[in-house]
Amino acid sequence: MPVSGIRKVSTSQVSVALTVHVHPCLKFDVLTLSQNGVAAFILQCKRLDFHYCDWAGSSKGMNSFLKHTLPRFARLNPSVEITVSPRPRKHPIIRGTYINGREKVVCVKNLQKEQILEKTHLLRDASGEKLKRVTKPVQSINESVRGIWSPYHGAGRTA
Repeated sequence: MPVSGIRKVSTSQVSVALTVHVHPCLKFDVLTLSQNGVAAFILQCKRLDFHYCDWAGSSKGMNSFLKHTLPRFARLNPSVEITVSPRPRKHPIIRGTYINGREKVVCVKNLQKEQILEKTHLLRDASGEKLKRVTKPVQSINESVRGIWSPYHGAGRTA
């Protein structure tokens, strides 16, 4: 099936790409919903909020991070909205907001700017979903009847 066109449909919070396929023998279009990572990747983190205190010693690393490291991080990640706000007499935190509506908060008190950058990358790369126990090693929309292929199973054939 040749691809006729790709339309971008935006719902209230989630941006979805629909692909229109036109089959030469058929008189109608077939719409398929693309999956994240298959056609185009959509970063799940939409905003990072940095809260700091000018006075407290636990915000020393955060203040250094905001002055020296955050401008470069913001230039490299233009799709993530970044806000910085003071939070007097409190420990510094980073709050990540995701497109599914959830938030994740990480306390970064007494951390160095390199460690805060690691936490920032952790929040940026997270999906926003709750952590859940993995029961199967592979998760798929279309489950296989035969299971996952492995060269160690089956008849031992030699060449």
